[in-house]
Amino acid sequence: MRARGRVRVVAVLCEECWDRAANDFALDEGATATPPGEPGPDDLGWIEASVCPRCGREVRAYRTNYDRWVHLEDEELPPGEVPARFRWRLMRRYARHTEVVVETVAVRVRAVDPWLGEWVVPAHGMRCEPV
Repeated sequence: MRARGRVRVVAVLCEECWDRAANDFALDEGATATPPGEPGPDDLGWIEASVCPRCGREVRAYRTNYDRWVHLEDEELPPGEVPARFRWRLMRRYARHTEVVVETVAVRVRAVDPWLGEWVVPAHGMRCEPV
């Protein structure tokens, strides 16, 4: 058993129980994107946005707090323009004792509405329409 969560602790569970819980979170929140592949030494594709296989629009894949992946749009919007079930926030993790960002983690905006002036990143599912 160990504490699980990338930005904040989600639960203290064994590996098997964590996988089951994380999969349930992912299904509930729509975080069902496939993780990007490992880039080669000369590959710069990880910098560029990937393309949604359903609609052909550019999307970015972000790791969630519970180690699953979600496709998010590139732009932030005011919360009033994004239905509550599609609202995400990007949180940055920093290297210890520095201001160097080592990872960006997607966290679902759930229980509390965002503050006035705080923007959210919509999930790609909000705009995804098959061609």
